[in-house]
Parts: sequence; C-alpha cells; structure tokens
Amino acid sequence: MSDLSPKIQMHATHIKKDTSAVVINVITYILVTVFCVMCILPFWMIIASSFSSEEAIRRSGFTLWPSVVSTYSYELLFRSPDQMIGAYIVTIALAGLGTLLGLFLISMTGYALQRRDFPLRNGIMFYIYFTSLFSAGLVPFYLLMVQTLNLRDSYFAILLPLLMSPWLIVLMKNFVKAIPHEITESGKIDGAGDFRIFYALILPNLKPALATIGLFLALSYWNEWYYSSLFLTTKVEYRPLQYHLYNVINKVASLKNSVAGSNVVITDLPGETLKMATAVVATGPIILLYPFVQKYFVAGLTVGAVKG
Repeated sequence: MSDLSPKIQMHATHIKKDTSAVVINVITYILVTVFCVMCILPFWMIIASSFSSEEAIRRSGFTLWPSVVSTYSYELLFRSPDQMIGAYIVTIALAGLGTLLGLFLISMTGYALQRRDFPLRNGIMFYIYFTSLFSAGLVPFYLLMVQTLNLRDSYFAILLPLLMSPWLIVLMKNFVKAIPHEITESGKIDGAGDFRIFYALILPNLKPALATIGLFLALSYWNEWYYSSLFLTTKVEYRPLQYHLYNVINKVASLKNSVAGSNVVITDLPGETLKMATAVVATGPIILLYPFVQKYFVAGLTVGAVKG
C-alpha cells in the first residue's frame, strides 16, 4: 500500500491539472466567443439596416433583422452603374499602385535609416519626426499641389500625399532593426551592391512588415475622400469610391431638405438606410482582403511593437 500511495497522489495531481486546464480553456473560449459576437453584431446590424425600408427604421429603429425588406438604397446607389464601376476601378487602381509604390519607398527608407554606415540617418530621422509634429497647414499644401505641381483634377494629387507617412517609416525602421547587421556585411563581402543587398537579403525577411504596412496603406487609399474633395472637380469623370458615395448621400440629403416644408411628399427617399448601404458597399471588399494577410499582420504588429 505504501508503494501505491505516491502513484495515487500523482494520478490525483494530474487529474486536477487536467481539470484546471479544461476549465481555463472553456472560460477562454466563452470569452472569445462573446467578444466575437460583440464585434460581429454591429456589422450585422448595418447589413440588416441597409436592407430595411426607411419607414421601418423611423418606426422601429435599427434592428438585427429588417421588419420590411427593401433594396431601394442599393438600387439608388447603383442607379448609375457606370459611375459606381468607375469609382471601384479608380479606387482599386489607386490602392494597388499606391500600396506597391509606398511599400517600395518606405522599406528602402527604413532600411537606409538603419544602416550603421549611413552618416545622415540621424538628421533625416529628425526631419521625419519633425514633420510628424508640425506642418505648414492646408493653404500652403493646397498651393503646392495646385500651383507648383499643377495637380488639380489629377489622380496624382491623391496618390502622392499618401505614399509615405512618418509613422509608417518609423514602424518599418523598427522592423528592419530586428534583422542582424551581419547580413548586410556578408552581402558586402560577397561583392553585392546596396540595392542588391536590400532586394536579395533584406526584403525577404520583411514579409510581416510588408503585410502590416501594406494593409495600412491599402486602407488609407481605400478610405480616402478628403484629397478628392480638394483637388478633383466635375471635370473628372470618375471619382474614388468613398468620395462618390459621399456625393450620393449629400445629393439625397440636399433633395430631402429642398422639399422640406413644401407639398411634395418623398417619405420613401432613403436616408439612414442609404448610409448603411454605403457602409456595406465601401467596407465589404476591403474586409475580404484581411484574411489573406492576417497571419503576417498579427506577427508584424507584435514585432513592431516590441522593437524600439
């Protein structure tokens, strides 16, 4: 019996550990499930409201299921399909080209600022930090783009300002800091030039950084409407998606306000449901991009957060 007691105690200890692990796992899964439901419900409410009638929204408010199903908001948005398709094409082109160019420039800048043999890195880094704290303001920026660069009614007025940002350069610099400097030295010993070292040795080690910063760049181009409102006039046939949807909402709101107080009845003209439909149209495609870069995105944020 004395020989069996330690075995019984060890078995009981294992049972307690297994029970504790099961309880912790169950609690974790419950909390994660509740958190996921809390994240999904608002977006589901937006989708449900976009397929609801305006009268049902005024009567019952926003619900998780439309009491009266209506697609009138989407019909209004796609009443001019050529404009909507053109807005999508312009936005996708700007997001794709801007993301590729931005990643190329930001990754080279971050790598150069981490090179120990680059004597101007501290001065340039100070300049980047300074521009993140102080700016000349809207008027000089507008004059630069319109008068100096002559970019009014040009898509370059949207493409260029979003290519690089101080925060993304600093983030990339922190990523590159995790790559050992000996890799660069080994490339030099083998006779490789600076660009060959960057392209062949450094860039393959920056996949999490490229995915993370690339997603930020794509989102900034996809959600852009402010520069479009400043530099694109009616001479431009197709506007970026967000600015196009913004104009549609403003036209509907203006029409409703113009007949307010008159004898014209337009109660069926959507207002809130149109806003929900524009949110679905604008965010739906970009959400589909996230699962493809999720693995690199999470790893990239982790590395960028702990490296200073």
